[in-house]
Amino acid sequence: MKIHFASKLKKHYKILLFGFLILASCKSLDLSKPGPVSSPPLASSTVNVPFEMPKNTLDRILNSQIPSRIIQEENLDFGSGMEGNLLLIRNGELSWNALDSQTVQIRLPLKLEGQVVLKRGGLGNIFRGKVPLNEEFAPVFRFNPEINSNWTISISEFELVDLGGNLSLEVLGLRLDLTGLMEKELRRWALENLNEDKALLNLKPFVEKAWNQAGRPFSVDWQGGRSAFSLQPEQVRFKEYFDTDDNFNVLLGLDGKINTHPIDAAPSRAFPLPNLSSNNDYGNHLEILLPLEVDYADLDQLLEQNLEGRNFRVNRKTNLSLGGIRTEAFGSLVLVSMDFLAKRSVGEDWKGKIYVVGRPEFDSQTQNVVFKDLNLKLDSDQSQARWGVALKKRKIIRQIQKQSKFPIRDLLADSEEGILERLGFETEVADLAISELEIVPDQFIPVSRGLLVYMKASGKVRVSWR
Repeated sequence: MKIHFASKLKKHYKILLFGFLILASCKSLDLSKPGPVSSPPLASSTVNVPFEMPKNTLDRILNSQIPSRIIQEENLDFGSGMEGNLLLIRNGELSWNALDSQTVQIRLPLKLEGQVVLKRGGLGNIFRGKVPLNEEFAPVFRFNPEINSNWTISISEFELVDLGGNLSLEVLGLRLDLTGLMEKELRRWALENLNEDKALLNLKPFVEKAWNQAGRPFSVDWQGGRSAFSLQPEQVRFKEYFDTDDNFNVLLGLDGKINTHPIDAAPSRAFPLPNLSSNNDYGNHLEILLPLEVDYADLDQLLEQNLEGRNFRVNRKTNLSLGGIRTEAFGSLVLVSMDFLAKRSVGEDWKGKIYVVGRPEFDSQTQNVVFKDLNLKLDSDQSQARWGVALKKRKIIRQIQKQSKFPIRDLLADSEEGILERLGFETEVADLAISELEIVPDQFIPVSRGLLVYMKASGKVRVSWR
């Protein structure tokens, strides 16, 4: 009899030991210690575009900015006892080439028109006839075009290299050399119009015309509602240089923050652009972080669609069903509380609450947000329920994890459409478009009001010159 009792005790001892090992192997979930809270990152945007402006495009821009009338003077002293009027106009298209990465040499065809008469006194009292001037020449200039922080283009290191023609004339039997006069007048005109403090061209109206299209707020559909976003630029970076083929290369970068607005309170126009700063980034990249929020009530509904009313087989005698799903922040994780009812084919049914914490993560294959690293705690007045669920804890976690998901495919498509629409635009000089755009959920941050989903958009910018 003693031998039979000892054998039976040994059998139950093995079962108890196995149960304790199972319980010990599962990390206990302490609901009173949620752990550290994750700080939401700054929603930001950075774009950097190295683009190459072809020489023929820059030809058109330069020729459009040089006025047709350069110099006009009345009652000008020509020297050698002569005076008269002078008009200097363009005489065709300019040509240019880059001497180095910063210096440009331009040949500008000009035409000299006007009239010359002898000054009064001596022969001037006898001959008052006007002699017309009609001469052509093409002076050569060197200078360094600079783009300033206020978006203007100015000229530094201006130099008249060659007058580009013989301006020695014979007028009324007298020799008139206009070389010195033209050099003086051209230098004076350059000093007045092409100095470092004088804006040759203001780029801001051209840039703002494009920015007013690209920088307008855009909206994204999300869980039956719409969220509006705007890009507030904080820094615009710029660098320009010429390459060995005379192409004009520009490194253009923009850093800013993403603002979130209610759909009916979004700004009506783009934020103003700041002044320019230097740029040394030669890469082509775009990165935007959009913060979207899922209210916990909405998250409850999303999880209910997959979990509520579904049966989980605990063992061959017990089927577990869940309901009353509620979600909330648990430090950097999400806590899901659920009522459970375990229907048993033998014995009393079990009931109570299950608490599950997990880390939201994006599954790129299924395009779903899923929960990883789940841990579970059961609360029940029934000791059999606590014991029975604890023994099947890993199996229950696996089944809940399999069903705890919500789709995000439509959001990805709508976000992509909004970004492509805003950051692709046309100008008179070039068209810009986004290529290789990829949008994925990058971070999930639980906060008191809901789950923040940070959508990360990355890609490149393609420039097509007209």
